[in-house]
Amino acid sequence: MKIIQIGTGGWGKNHTRILSQLGVLVAVCDADAQKSKEYGEKYSVNHYDSLDELLDVEEFDGAFVVTPTSTHTEIAKKLLGAKKHVFVEKPMTYKSEEGQDLAKLAEKNKVILTCGYIERFNPAVDLVKKMVKDKKYGDLVMLEFHRENRMPLHIKDVGIIYDTSVHDIDTANWLFDDMPQVVFARAGKIKHEHEDFASIMLGYKNDKVAIISSNWITPKKIRKFNAVCTDAIISSDFITQEITIEKDEESEIITNEKQEPLLLEIQNFLGAVKGKNEQVVKSQEAVNVTKIAEAALLSSQKGIPIYLDLK
Repeated sequence: MKIIQIGTGGWGKNHTRILSQLGVLVAVCDADAQKSKEYGEKYSVNHYDSLDELLDVEEFDGAFVVTPTSTHTEIAKKLLGAKKHVFVEKPMTYKSEEGQDLAKLAEKNKVILTCGYIERFNPAVDLVKKMVKDKKYGDLVMLEFHRENRMPLHIKDVGIIYDTSVHDIDTANWLFDDMPQVVFARAGKIKHEHEDFASIMLGYKNDKVAIISSNWITPKKIRKFNAVCTDAIISSDFITQEITIEKDEESEIITNEKQEPLLLEIQNFLGAVKGKNEQVVKSQEAVNVTKIAEAALLSSQKGIPIYLDLK
């Protein structure tokens, strides 16, 4: 299998490392010619600063798009038009209509289009998903997510909702196996050009709810979530991948073998390209996350709940 990567900045360097380790990386492309050359030489692959030139020269099966959000649509459209399988880092697009167009193009050309919602591949989330599905601790009623950290320096074109909260929006949809009917949010900015703190409430059917709290203000890195079930509270840490079950007076800690979620996510995409029945994030699910992020920003601006009808 032959895979190319567009974008080698901030988060992209991790994709390059893993794709090279897996022996599938054949070329990198970055608008910064110096950076492209650096990574091409580091991993002994061809390097380009023009996607059009790469498309003319290279034979490949799939592509990873790890560039600023504002560039995703144009790049993904070219790749899908060339009938290549495409993995786009989250969020898939800044505007949901553009994501919808990409999803239609992928369907028309019979290729995979997926998006990097990495927490689905976090072993802790995977285990909680199994517990919820099996109703091991009764019905899932409420989810609470808490992410805080200093702002990543490479993020310049979006605020915290599009960069950070989207992870938890997707994870909530995944764990509830449903889409929210209503969004209410408050967000603001203290130190940055875009919003740098946000609290989002997603209302699902049967009064189920997800509460997502994100900020780029506090110095400590926190990535935690709670799944409140009718018979227990399941608490987990996205970083340590440890899970705590609290039931009545009892408390139990489950430690998984720690694994790198990005490696699992990339292996999942490669398996899907090979035709294996992998559970990739569907393009429509990624479009819906963008719609929910749009609704959260609108809710915060207007101070009202936004009702949704997502398929």
